[in-house]
Amino acid sequence: MGYCGQVSLGSGAFMGVGAYAAYNLSVHLPFLNPLVCILLSGFVAAAFGIAFGVPSLRIKGFYLACATLAAQFFGDWAFLRIKWITNYTPSGSVNAPPIGLFGFDFSSPTATYIIALCFTLVLGLATKNLVRGHVGRQWMAIRDMDIAAEIIGVRPMYAKLTAFAVSSFLIGVAGAMWAFLYLGSWEPAAFSIDRSFQLMFMVIIGGLGSILGSVLGAIFIVLLPIFLNQALPPVGALVGWKISTATVSHFEAMIFGALIVFFLVVEPHGLARLWSVGKEKLRLWPFPH
Repeated sequence: MGYCGQVSLGSGAFMGVGAYAAYNLSVHLPFLNPLVCILLSGFVAAAFGIAFGVPSLRIKGFYLACATLAAQFFGDWAFLRIKWITNYTPSGSVNAPPIGLFGFDFSSPTATYIIALCFTLVLGLATKNLVRGHVGRQWMAIRDMDIAAEIIGVRPMYAKLTAFAVSSFLIGVAGAMWAFLYLGSWEPAAFSIDRSFQLMFMVIIGGLGSILGSVLGAIFIVLLPIFLNQALPPVGALVGWKISTATVSHFEAMIFGALIVFFLVVEPHGLARLWSVGKEKLRLWPFPH
């Protein structure tokens, strides 16, 4: 999000496609390792993203966001109503297969963290190299001025659909990892529109069009609730105010909203830009010039 000038509000559905694709691959092709199923699920999510990315060839901005929102509603309906997706389970809840490789069990929290870290580093480096190459330059050319980019030989259809495909691939793998490595058991409500908004907030706070910004935004959104849960009750006790868990959740919502407005108005490039400015200042310190 931010490289090709496209905004998606259906990220939760793409995560769900990756999770259920990995689940069905593990069920119908039991000889495949679950880690292989996680990787292959990204290609299924990429195909789903291309199908819903076709409207991006004719529309953009707010209208494109509405079109991707249709993917979210379709995903919510499909995960709940199409029983084949959940292997005909009565409740709609499915269980991920145990994670193992070469006879070793990787179900412990440390092992699942290392697996997720390996996936993240490899895909992150691959995406970083991709956006530095000719594909990434085509995305940014379409984002900055699509008519001028088309004049100099950039194909809008190829650029926009590859952006949707790569984005959906990454989100699909992330959804499969989240389901297999973290949840273990999930239901269709796990990939609701709230998940799409959470991912969008990560990108906005971290910085549009920045891989580092996406990582910083994810870290911020994960750690902020933990920090508030640990810090607010003792602070409230100092002033004689007993802060409940519900109050802490309200503070989280208010702080998220304020930060989104702050970054949109003051620093649209998010935490990634603040990190870059901070590095420049430290590089020049103590010389202000």
